[in-house]
Amino acid sequence: MTTTQVHRIYIKATPQKVWDAIIKPEWTDRYGYGGLTDYDLTPGAKFETRPSQAMIDASKAQGYPIPDAIIDGEVVEAKPPSRLVLKWRMLMDPGVAAEGFSTLTYEITEAAGGAKLTVLHDLEDMPKLAFMVDGGGEDATNGGGGWPWILSDLKSLLETGKTLAQ
Repeated sequence: MTTTQVHRIYIKATPQKVWDAIIKPEWTDRYGYGGLTDYDLTPGAKFETRPSQAMIDASKAQGYPIPDAIIDGEVVEAKPPSRLVLKWRMLMDPGVAAEGFSTLTYEITEAAGGAKLTVLHDLEDMPKLAFMVDGGGEDATNGGGGWPWILSDLKSLLETGKTLAQ
């Protein structure tokens, strides 16, 4: 099994715009699975992603509890607008949460016509999380489309102002 997943996408947006979409809660709730993430970019600072009201409502409607924090972790390195390294843990599934913290790296560089976003996710000894973030079979019962879907949704939002579902 591959222990480091690499996901790359090219986006017709500036590196700063991509950076803002990754770190600002007014953006983080608009694409992918949503959720409000706020960062203090100081190395060692804790962060968490809180569920949006829409996530809370959907979870209740489906009869599943949702924790107050759905992702948590720590900032390891931040070099705006080009690199963010995090210790990262998903809390929505107890089995995945039990696997502990992974290392997640966002690298943003200028590319012809926009930005190149590379997401590296180190998932050593984390088979449940690795399956989920790689796409998990691309259906809702297995975590949806993972990083490929999240990054495609981010690209759509930044380029068109609309997510894939809109």
